[in-house]
Amino acid sequence: MTKLTLSPQELKEKGNEEFQKGNWDEALEYYTNALKLSNEENLEKSIFYKNRAAVYLKQKEYENAMKDCDAALKISPNDPKALFRRCQALEALGRYEEAYRDARFVINVDPNNKAIQPVLARLHEIVQERYRENSRTSAKVAQMFELAFSMETSKEKRETAFNNLLVLSREHAGAEIMFKEGMVPKIMKLLKIEKNNDEIIIACIRIIAELCKENIDRTSAAIKEIGLPWFLEMLNSKNEERVNAAQHCMQTVLNSYSGMDNKPDSKPKKEMCEKYKNEIDTMLTCLVFSITNRTITGLARDAIIELIMRNVHYTALDWAERLVDIRGLQRLMEVASELEEYKYESAMNITPSTRTVTSVCLAKIYENMYYDAAKEKYCAAIDEYVKEMLLAPDTESKVRVTVAITTLLLGPLDVGNSIVARDGILQMILVMASTDDLLQQKVACECIIAAASKKDKATTIINQGVKILKKLYQSKDDSIRVRALVGLCKLGSSGGTDVTIRPFADGATKKLAEACRRFLINPKKDKDMRKWAVEGLSYLTFDAEVKEKLIEDKEAIQAMIEVAKTGDKSVVYGVVTTIVNLCNAYDKQEIIPEMVELAKFAKHHIPEEHELDDPDFVNKRLIALAKAGVTSALVALSKTDSQNSKELIARVFNAICSQPEVRGIVVQQGGAKALLPLALDGTDKGKKQAAQALARLGITMNPEVAFPGQRIMEVIRPLLNLLSPECSALENFEALMALCNIASINDNVRKHILKEGAFAKIETYMYEDHLMLQRAATQVVNNLVMCEEAIKFFEGENDRIKYLIILSSDEDLDTSLAASGALAMITASSIKACNKIFESKHWLESIHYLLANPNSDLQHRGVVIVSNMINSHKEIATKVIETDIMEILMAITKSETVENKKVKELAAAALEAAAKWKLIEKQPEESRPSDSNANSNSLESVE
Repeated sequence: MTKLTLSPQELKEKGNEEFQKGNWDEALEYYTNALKLSNEENLEKSIFYKNRAAVYLKQKEYENAMKDCDAALKISPNDPKALFRRCQALEALGRYEEAYRDARFVINVDPNNKAIQPVLARLHEIVQERYRENSRTSAKVAQMFELAFSMETSKEKRETAFNNLLVLSREHAGAEIMFKEGMVPKIMKLLKIEKNNDEIIIACIRIIAELCKENIDRTSAAIKEIGLPWFLEMLNSKNEERVNAAQHCMQTVLNSYSGMDNKPDSKPKKEMCEKYKNEIDTMLTCLVFSITNRTITGLARDAIIELIMRNVHYTALDWAERLVDIRGLQRLMEVASELEEYKYESAMNITPSTRTVTSVCLAKIYENMYYDAAKEKYCAAIDEYVKEMLLAPDTESKVRVTVAITTLLLGPLDVGNSIVARDGILQMILVMASTDDLLQQKVACECIIAAASKKDKATTIINQGVKILKKLYQSKDDSIRVRALVGLCKLGSSGGTDVTIRPFADGATKKLAEACRRFLINPKKDKDMRKWAVEGLSYLTFDAEVKEKLIEDKEAIQAMIEVAKTGDKSVVYGVVTTIVNLCNAYDKQEIIPEMVELAKFAKHHIPEEHELDDPDFVNKRLIALAKAGVTSALVALSKTDSQNSKELIARVFNAICSQPEVRGIVVQQGGAKALLPLALDGTDKGKKQAAQALARLGITMNPEVAFPGQRIMEVIRPLLNLLSPECSALENFEALMALCNIASINDNVRKHILKEGAFAKIETYMYEDHLMLQRAATQVVNNLVMCEEAIKFFEGENDRIKYLIILSSDEDLDTSLAASGALAMITASSIKACNKIFESKHWLESIHYLLANPNSDLQHRGVVIVSNMINSHKEIATKVIETDIMEILMAITKSETVENKKVKELAAAALEAAAKWKLIEKQPEESRPSDSNANSNSLESVE
C-alpha cells in the first residue's frame, strides 16, 4: 500500500508513528498528504493541522506552526492543543503578549492542564516585566520627543535628545512606541526646516534605519510615508558620515524587503523577494538612474555604486543581469569615463575613489554573469558604449573613452583586454600619448599602464610604447612624468620575481625605484603624484634588490604608510601590492626537483628566485614593516570593496603575524578587529589567510587581550573554518592551538564553541596520524570538557571514552596529559562515563600506566580518575576493587618515591571511599598521611 492509496486517517496514523520515532520530515509528509485529501472543514482536518503544527515546532519552523494552529482554530475555536501549540510558537517568535493571551485561553478552557501552568507563570512574569519596561520606555520617548522636536529648545539639548531617541530605537519596545507615536512623519516635517544641522539629520536617518530594521510592516509604512526620493536627498551631501548613514538606511530597507541582514553570510529569503519584487526593482531602478545624476555629490555617487555592487551577487539580490537589461552598464561606463581634473559643462562630481569603486562594481557584475549568453550581453553593452563614443570626432570623446577603457582594465580585465585588442584602439592610445596635449598624454599613459597586465600585452607595448613613455618621462609636467615613470616600472617588472627575465638593462629597475622614491617622499608633491609613485614601486618590488633597498629606507616606508592612511580607495592596489611584495606574501609555485630536471632536458625556461628573497631576509622585512606601523595602514585600506585587495591585505597580515615578536603591535594598532571581517567575507584564499592570522594572534597572546569583549566569540567561526581537509596541516594546527587557548577562558566561550558545531570538527583531528595535530586536538577537548555540555558527547552510544583511555597511555607526554586530564574531568561529572571505562579492553592497562608513571602530573591524573570511579557508584567501585588497583593505591600512600603530596592524599581518599562502600577494610590511621583532607570529587584537583 503506497502513500497515495492510504486514507487521510491512515496517513495521520502513519504520521503519528513517525512522529513518535522522531522522524520529523516523514511525519510532516504524512500529515501534509492527509490535509491534501481532506476537503471538508471538519474536526478531523483540525487534528491534521494540529499534528503538523507539532512537527513544525520540533523543526523550529515557528511561523508555519502558528499558521497551522490558526487554521485548526478556525475550524475548532478554543481547542486547547491548538492554542497551546500556537502559544509555544508565539513565545519562540518573541511575541510574548500574544503567547500569554493563548496561555490564558488554555487555562480557561482546561483549568487542570498541568502543561500550561508553568508556561503561563513564565509568560506572566515576562509580560509584566515588558509592561513595566514599556511604561518606562514610553515615558522616556515622550520626554525626548518634547525636547527633540521643539525649536525653542537649545541646539545642544535637541542633539542630545535625538541621540537618546536613536538609542531607544534600537530596543524593540522603543522602536514600537516611537513608530506608533508618529516618529516618521515628525522627522519628515522637521527635515523640511532643519537643513544645516548635520548631527540631527544623521540621527534622524539612523532612527529611520532602526525602525525599518527586520520589520517589514514598519518598513512598508515608512516608505509609503517618506518615498524613495527622500533617501537620495539624504545621500546627496558632502558630509561622509551623513552619506554613510543614508547608504546604510537604504541597505536596511532592502534587507527588510528581502529577509537579509548585514552579516557577511546572510542570504535573501526567496518568498520575500518574490512578494516584494516590485519594491526591490523600483529601488534598483532609482539607484541606477541616479548613478549619472549631475546634481549629486561625488560621495553620494560612490555610495550609490557601492549599494548596487553589494547586491549584484547571486547570494544577495542577484541584480547583475537586471542591471544589464536596464542599461546600467552604460551608465556605469559614463561614470568610468569621468576625470576629476577635466571639467566641462555636463561633468559629474566625482571623488578620487569613484573610478576605483566603478571598476570594482563592473568586475562584480561580470563575475555574476554565470553563463555565456549573459557574458555576451555584458560585452555587447560595453561595445555599444565604446562605439558610440568613438563615432564622435571630438578630442573629448577620445579622452573619455580611453579613461573608460582604463577603468575597465582595472575591473573586468578580460573585457578590457578584448576592447584594447580591437583594431585601432591601441594605436589610438599610442597616438594620444605622442601628442603635445597634456590631458591626452596623461590618460594615454594611464591606459598603457593598465593594458600591460599580461605578458603578451606587455610585449606589444614594450615594442611600441617604451620610446613614447621615455619621451613623456622627459616632460616638464610632473603629473605626466610620474605616469610615464609608472608605465616604465610596470613594463620593467613584467618578468615578476624571476631574476632571469629583465626587459630593461641591468640597474634600470634601481634607477626607476629611486625616481619613484623622490616623488613619494617629496612633501611638495600632491597626493595624486605620491599615489602614482607607490604604484610604480608596486611593480618594481618584484625585484629583490629593490625590496631590500626600500625596506631600509624608513622615510619612504613612512611616506607610503601615510598615503595609505588617507583611505583613498584608488591607492589600495599600489600600497597593498608593494607591501605584499616586500613580505613575499604572494602564492609561490612549488618547485619539484624532478620537474626542474625535466624542464632543463626539454630546454624550457626555469624561474630562479633571488638570494635576497631567502626566509631570513623576508623575516627581517616583516619585522621592520610591523615596527614602522604598517598595521595602521592595512586597517585603513581594509575598508575596500575589492575582494582581490582584501585578499592581498589578509596575506600581508598573515605574513606579519608569522613573526611572534610583532603580534602585540598588530593587536595594538587594530589588526585583530580588521581581520575579523576579512576572515568572513572575501575570496576563499583571503578568508583562509585572515583566519590563519587570527589563529597566530590567539596562540602566543592572551586571547582576552587579543580579542577583547564580544570579539572573542566572533573569532571562533573563522578558526573553525580552518579545520577543513582543504586547509594545510599548519593551518589546522594553528587553529587548534588558538581554539585551545580560547577554550580556557570561561564557560560562556566554551558553550559558544560547542554551539558553533566545533566538537565534531576538533575530534576528527584526534584520530590523525600527525602527532602535532592529534596532540593539539586532544588539548582543545581537554579544555572543552570543563563545560557540562561537552561531557554529554562522551555519555552517548560511542567509543569516545575508549579512545581517551588509549590516548591516556600515548607515548607523547603532552597527548597523554591532555587525554588523561579530560578523562579525570569527565569522570568527576558523569557516572555514565565512569561506567563506560570498563567497555575498553585496555582500561586496566592504561590505569596501570598512569598510576605507576614517574611523571607526577600523569600519576596525579591517574589517581583522580580512579578516585572518581570509586566515588561515583558502588557497582563501579566493586569492579575497580576486583583488580589490583587497590594494592597500587596503598603502595602510593606508603611510597617514599612519590614526592607529590597531593597524589598520596588522593590515593588515601580513594581507599577511604572504597571503605565507605564497605568493599575494603578502613585503613588504620597511622597508615594514612596525617594531613589528608583531599576531596577526590573536586575538579580543582586536576593540575
